[in-house]
Amino acid sequence: MQLSIYTKEFKYNWKLAAPVMLGMLGHTFVSFVDNIMVGQLGTAELAAVSLGNSFMFIAMSLGIGFSTAITPLIAEADSEQNFIKGKSSFKHGLFLCTLLGVLLFLLVFFAKPLMYFMKQPEEVVLLAIPYLDLVAFSLIPLIIFQGFKQFSDGLSMTKHPMYATILANIVNIVLNYVLIFGKFGFPQLGIVGAAYGTLISRFIMVGYLWYLLKNKEKSKGFVTNIKFFVLDKLMLKKIINLGAPSAMQMFFEVAIFTAAIWLSGLLGKNPQAANQIALNLSSMTFMVAMGLSVASMIRVGNQKGLQKIFELRRIAFSLFLMGILFACVFALTFLLLHNVLPKIYVDFDDVENFIDNKEVVQIASNLLLAAAIFQISDSIQVIVLGALRGLQDVKIPTIITFISYWLIGFPVSWFLGKEDAYGSFGIWLGLLAGLSTAAILLYIRFNYLTNKLIKTKALVTSS
Repeated sequence: MQLSIYTKEFKYNWKLAAPVMLGMLGHTFVSFVDNIMVGQLGTAELAAVSLGNSFMFIAMSLGIGFSTAITPLIAEADSEQNFIKGKSSFKHGLFLCTLLGVLLFLLVFFAKPLMYFMKQPEEVVLLAIPYLDLVAFSLIPLIIFQGFKQFSDGLSMTKHPMYATILANIVNIVLNYVLIFGKFGFPQLGIVGAAYGTLISRFIMVGYLWYLLKNKEKSKGFVTNIKFFVLDKLMLKKIINLGAPSAMQMFFEVAIFTAAIWLSGLLGKNPQAANQIALNLSSMTFMVAMGLSVASMIRVGNQKGLQKIFELRRIAFSLFLMGILFACVFALTFLLLHNVLPKIYVDFDDVENFIDNKEVVQIASNLLLAAAIFQISDSIQVIVLGALRGLQDVKIPTIITFISYWLIGFPVSWFLGKEDAYGSFGIWLGLLAGLSTAAILLYIRFNYLTNKLIKTKALVTSS
């Protein structure tokens, strides 16, 4: 079969995915900037941000995962040119995202005492709690933003969330600089300053995206005159039925990476700081795959609305191929630069913390070798998952992700991640096992479903 039938889709795939990638990288870049700036304060502060963000990652995974239910519904309504169906999907999705944002904030806020029962280093916990107080509140604007973002993606208007995220990052960098280090007459707040930067920038992000969508002809009718509390139970149920499994899919994956943070904390503050560095770097490459996943969800959703199953399958495979090519580049980058990249995060001129910093870089360098290996499986699993969401198939993939990460991946991390086994590297071998299993099983599911749809259509046509 000619490769060109897939590669000819690359240009449009890229047009859709690139703004999403940059927008998703923007979310990760907030953490990247926080980590680099906080890393200058010391390894305990870096570990504290890691511990605080571990709670945030779990909450964000539920909120972001749930919001993905909006995109395929909007994409399907858009291809059908059904404005009423599209506006109803968006309004109900936004209402549920707002409610979920508030609930997740309360959940994280009241979960803080758990840190004392997790056998984490005490100095790290004391630093993490005030940081988490503020960052937890930023969940509300973040999940509302996700509601708008997923709607915008569903209309194939993927650039606007990117613009909002870029603005938020600029604001975050400026606020971090002045508040963490106490510049231009501002108080020196340390890691609490990083939390203020994140909180303020996320409120600006959601406001700016709404402003952009309000001023575009294609989206204006959707985002204005919303009767927020006039709700349809059937539509709420439909979005919950799509969103809840999607939230759990993302939760199962993010939770195993969060478990890696906690398992690293059992090894000490330096392994935990090293884990944070490797996690932050691999998160940035993952956001490229996430961009392709969203493009997969949009394009598959469109083809589903048009009932073009052959095209749906061909387009999905073009996105899988793109993901593998990107993953190979990232894997090679991590292999070649695994000793160099971690040094960005620490200050080797800091004589007092020099020994700690040296150990952190050494551990992180080894973890990047594991990250290099799982680039391909991580990319495949998330892009195939996007295609399955475009098909509105969410229940079986949820079971697959649970089995992959928690019945296979986590036990490997637990047994190999002990100090008398492989330590931090063993934890990441568990991540590799979970991601590889998910990639294989999700692909089998997509292949089975699309072949079944093609056979069904052929039978209907012939009859």
